Amino acid sequence: MDACTAVERDIDKVLSKFTAFSEHSSNTLTNLRSDIENLKREIDQVGSGELTEAQALILTQALGRVKEAVTCLSTDHRDLHSSVSKVGKAVDKNFTPDFGCISNDSVFSGTKQQLLNEVICQHFFRQGLLTIAEDLISETDLQLQKESREPFFELNRILDALKARKLEPALEWAKINREKLRAQHSSLEFKLHRLAFIELIKEGPHKVQEAIQYARLHFTPFVYQHEKAVIQNLMGSLLYVKEGLVNSPYAELLSSTQWGEICDVFTRDACALLGLSVDSPLSVCINAGCTALPILLNIKQVMQQRQVHSMWNTKEELPVSLMDELPIEIDLGPTCRYHSIFACPILRQQSTESNPPMRLICGHVISRDALNKLTNGNKLKCPYCPVEQNPNEAAHIHF
Repeated sequence: MDACTAVERDIDKVLSKFTAFSEHSSNTLTNLRSDIENLKREIDQVGSGELTEAQALILTQALGRVKEAVTCLSTDHRDLHSSVSKVGKAVDKNFTPDFGCISNDSVFSGTKQQLLNEVICQHFFRQGLLTIAEDLISETDLQLQKESREPFFELNRILDALKARKLEPALEWAKINREKLRAQHSSLEFKLHRLAFIELIKEGPHKVQEAIQYARLHFTPFVYQHEKAVIQNLMGSLLYVKEGLVNSPYAELLSSTQWGEICDVFTRDACALLGLSVDSPLSVCINAGCTALPILLNIKQVMQQRQVHSMWNTKEELPVSLMDELPIEIDLGPTCRYHSIFACPILRQQSTESNPPMRLICGHVISRDALNKLTNGNKLKCPYCPVEQNPNEAAHIHF
């Protein structure tokens, strides 16, 4: 994204220069043409014969202005060519055509290729692209059980209905799974009934009685959970139905964004109920790759300039715990943080299964590798306080 922004800035500069050059050249040529036409009319009025000294001087000055204008326009035109060439250089600088330098062909070899195909297939199922998913299963010989596909069919069917502003399939699904939704503290069923109530009062005063009956029937189980926050607000809106809700304090109930929000709520709660992540794993990986790729390309270029690029691929010389780690830390943002991370304050390395965090008796936490390095016989001095202790007293902790 940063590369696109940088190139876009250079393109905007070129377009701005082209616009300015076009306006300037048009005005210059228009003025010159007007001067020459005026001069021609003056000469024609004199008739045949030689030009007077004054007319010759005026003609000479006009020719000088023409030559000067042509020279200036040519110079400006050459500058435009220079600006256009800078765009090409910006593209070459910000976009690296060779991504093979940071790829590893063995990552998806063997059984991992099938896992990748399965992730792609599940992504198609989640997006409702059922035909493409079935074709992928057929061409890659994926062994997906029918039971693993059916939840996606149902999820997409209900989402399609919600996008068409039909609440019945989602309400039926929420009713069937009511106990499970309550167990995970979901408010999906109430929000569906709330939206159904709003759709009734939108139709006008003749639907008020039906809306009241609907509220009595369906809002009762949620009265203690949503009484002040939502239900009273919905009941208050009935007072303004006759005059119209658009100009009332309850105009927000008419917002069309509520349908998009209910789709998001249903997707989140349904995926949680099915043991699925809200976001597609494939889209998460692609977004993370788009964020990390420019950083990896930059560090690879720096390593090549310093002639240490071989360290990237020389896994034989690295400890086992570092073989699958990147040469630098890349922060993908809070949306890609799924678990707690401990980085050893001594060795500046993230903990792993073979190098877990260890709590000293003084309360400070370091990695096991740091613990081993600081141990002197049966004594260990905490690097942060003067407490001496036995390294065997350190406890393995879990975040």
